[in-house]
Amino acid sequence: MGASWDDVQEGMEIPTLEKNCSTQQLVYWAAGSGDFYQIHYDHNFARATGLENIIVHGALKHAFLGQLLHDWVGNEGRVKRVGCSYRGMDFPDEDIHCKGVVTRKYEENGEKLVDLEIWTENPAGARTSPGNATVQLP
Repeated sequence: MGASWDDVQEGMEIPTLEKNCSTQQLVYWAAGSGDFYQIHYDHNFARATGLENIIVHGALKHAFLGQLLHDWVGNEGRVKRVGCSYRGMDFPDEDIHCKGVVTRKYEENGEKLVDLEIWTENPAGARTSPGNATVQLP
């Protein structure tokens, strides 16, 4: 069961989604998305570009934020819009915390809508993929 319009308040945090990518998951994502840039799977190449390690695909973190929202709204709600920007790097085998907070609750054209600030956060607490979203709740 997902979030209920009556229970949502501005400023409330939604449940955190925890992720931890293996290098195998990065290979699967590369195959599924067509993003074969070597910084996502080739350690030597990543280091040669100045990175300390291979990095998680930005679009994969975007997908995690979509999952965060879908898990929260449940089958009766709907994710209307989700977007983020890639501002920091996340690495395989490190926790990625997907978080969100309600910024606005309103009705528009008969729909019960909620705007949220969303983001991925690395183990040091830095927001690596800040964004925002709008969902519709029952």
